[in-house]
Amino acid sequence: MSKVVIVDYQLGNLFSVKQALENIGLVVEVSSDPASLPGAAAVVLPGVGAFGDAMKNLNDTGMSDALRGYIAEGKPFMGVCLGLQLLFTESEEFGSSKGLNVLPGTVKRFANHEDSKGNIVRVPQIAWNEIYPDGRDWSVTPFQSLNPNEHMYFVHSFFVEPQESGVTLSKTQYHDKEYTSSVLKENIFACQFHPEKSGNKGLSIYKNWASLNNLI
Repeated sequence: MSKVVIVDYQLGNLFSVKQALENIGLVVEVSSDPASLPGAAAVVLPGVGAFGDAMKNLNDTGMSDALRGYIAEGKPFMGVCLGLQLLFTESEEFGSSKGLNVLPGTVKRFANHEDSKGNIVRVPQIAWNEIYPDGRDWSVTPFQSLNPNEHMYFVHSFFVEPQESGVTLSKTQYHDKEYTSSVLKENIFACQFHPEKSGNKGLSIYKNWASLNNLI
C-alpha cells in the first residue's frame, strides 16, 4: 500500500493527523528526514505554532528544499493549519519571516478590534466556523461530499492572503473579516482549519483527498 509521509518539524499536532489518516486506511510514516520524501506517495504538512520557528526547523533539517522539490514534481501534497501558511511567501508574525514561497502571498494577523456591530474580535479564533465556496465548484475536490457553509474547527491568529485569487477553494468570515480558509492548486491542497478535529465531515476531507489522489 502507498505510504504517506507526515512531516515532523518539532511543532504541530502530529498524532491526531496520523490517526485520521490511518483511520481511512493509509499507511503513515512520521519523518523529519528529507530522504523520506522521494519515496512517498503523498506528503502532509501539519502544524500548530510559530511560523518563524517552523521555517527555522524546516531549513535546519533540509526539509524546506525537499518539500519544494516534492511539490514541484506534481506529487500529492496537503497542508493543515500552519502547514497552509508555510506554503506562502512570507508571514508578518514577529516582524517578517520567509516561507516556502510555493504559493505567492502573505500571512497576516487578525487585528484585535471591535467589529461593525460593536463585538470584540478576539484573537486567536478558536471556534467552529463556516467554510463556503469562492466561486469554485467543490465537485472533484476534497470538499466534494460537503455542503456549502459546513462548519469546521479553527484555531489560529493568522490567515493567508494569496496573490492568485484562483487558488482559493473556500472562504470563511470571522466577524467582519473574510479570508481564504483553503486553497487548491494542481497537486497542492491546504486548509486553515483542522479536518482531524472536525468530526465525520472533516474526516471525509482526508478520505476524499486520498481517493482523488489514488491513495486508497
